[in-house]
Amino acid sequence: MVSSRRTAAPAQAASALRRRGPVLERAILEAALDQLSTVGWNGLTMEGVAAGAQTGKAAVYRRWPSKEDLVVDALQSGLPVLDSAPECGNVREDLLELCRRMRAAMYSRPGFALRSVLHECDTVTAERFHGLITEGVIEPTVELIKEVLHRGIERGEVRPDIDEGLVGDVIPALMMYRSKVCGSEWEDGDLVEMIDHVMVPLLRHHTH
Repeated sequence: MVSSRRTAAPAQAASALRRRGPVLERAILEAALDQLSTVGWNGLTMEGVAAGAQTGKAAVYRRWPSKEDLVVDALQSGLPVLDSAPECGNVREDLLELCRRMRAAMYSRPGFALRSVLHECDTVTAERFHGLITEGVIEPTVELIKEVLHRGIERGEVRPDIDEGLVGDVIPALMMYRSKVCGSEWEDGDLVEMIDHVMVPLLRHHTH
């Protein structure tokens, strides 16, 4: 009896790993995100992803013919969604909370994966990810900032003649610059300083 149970266990384990369709694809995409967030873009290999997903390399190549194709889908499937603007009662607190959510997204596993792509890819390869970054990260964030600004205008906290497009770019530009160019992290105090010393003065009514 003991012998038969020992024989059955490996067979059951092997059966559990015979995943197909969406289940297998999800495992491969998760393994790709793991690779990106640990060994980075340069260290990621299709073989490593296959091993992480506990499948064969052929199963990966059958779905994604190149490393770039795989990474695009992995990032699209895993990027956090910022789909609502905070409502804390005033524009300063709204922007600060939105920045905290952006920071959480940047330092999530998919966020680390995305930053590894941004930091390590050459210019030609990075072009493959431009649309993903713009449509999946930058544009939704700017729209939420604009929503916060609109509410601030309605409450009389924000001057109505601000250039929404320009002001909406300030926070993402600063956060991306510090992260990509300077390689520094955003502590909570840094976010407070950005809002209090940059954003709030930009939004105030001019005094004569």
